Amino acid sequence: MDDAEKAWIDKFIRHLGYERRLADLTCKHYRRDLEALLAFCDENQLEKWGDLDSEHIRAYSATCYRRGLSSRSIQRRLSAARTFFRYLLREKHVRTNPVVSVSAPKSGKRLPGNLDADRMARLLDIPGDTPIINRDRAMLELLYSSGLRLSELTDLDCHDVDAQDATVRVTGKGNKDRIVPVGKHALRALATWRKSRPELAPVDEQALFVSNRGTRISGRSVQARVSLWARRQGIDTKVFPHLFRHSFATHLLESSHDLRGVQELLGHANISTTQVYTHLDFQHLAQIYDKTHPRARAKPKDKA
Repeated sequence: MDDAEKAWIDKFIRHLGYERRLADLTCKHYRRDLEALLAFCDENQLEKWGDLDSEHIRAYSATCYRRGLSSRSIQRRLSAARTFFRYLLREKHVRTNPVVSVSAPKSGKRLPGNLDADRMARLLDIPGDTPIINRDRAMLELLYSSGLRLSELTDLDCHDVDAQDATVRVTGKGNKDRIVPVGKHALRALATWRKSRPELAPVDEQALFVSNRGTRISGRSVQARVSLWARRQGIDTKVFPHLFRHSFATHLLESSHDLRGVQELLGHANISTTQVYTHLDFQHLAQIYDKTHPRARAKPKDKA
């Protein structure tokens, strides 16, 4: 494709960033996926976006599959292409959206992992009283207490936590704000961290959580600290920041069965995203059924 056609990707990314206000990382992922489609077009001498039809898109999907991409990755690439062509249609640069009728190969439904309540309690029972330990304890408690995404945690400023109301204001996907409750253990850990924070952070630093250099802590650093504490606390599975969010959602649903409420707390735009957390152990469900359903257990027959 010539430079004029390639420039539509740049226009689309600006549209995502400025009009739809998507996060920089999301825009970066869209660009990467569209550049893969562009490479396919160049390999197949397709000179304009309008030259693509549904057969080309199916061939693109098959090419991705042959190159070892997972079904999930192909689904993401097709979704990016579908959104891109919707934009081109809006701008009257193409006449049809060739991706609409193309389905990605289905992938097995992968359930998110989680830590049970006992192992989570063991992980959060962090000993010590140094500024770094106090910071780590507060970060881990807040991740689990409020079900935050990693980026939501690292983006927090000091004023985002209201200790009196026991809430935290976070900015989620699409720059949407939401207010989430904070539990008493997290509030206690945050109070301890605030006392230690001046030992690491300069007076003018707004970030709630800072590195040992006094600047806003990075997501990579949080991942490393979570992994470190999991090993130190003897947790026998791989632990990463998003696992706290999975555990938060699973434990709330097991206790409340309020799917809509958990959707709001997680900041999911669609209820279908939250439904993946409804995977309760079947034996646990069977026990609930046996205990609560009026006709769950057959009455024993009278002996003849």
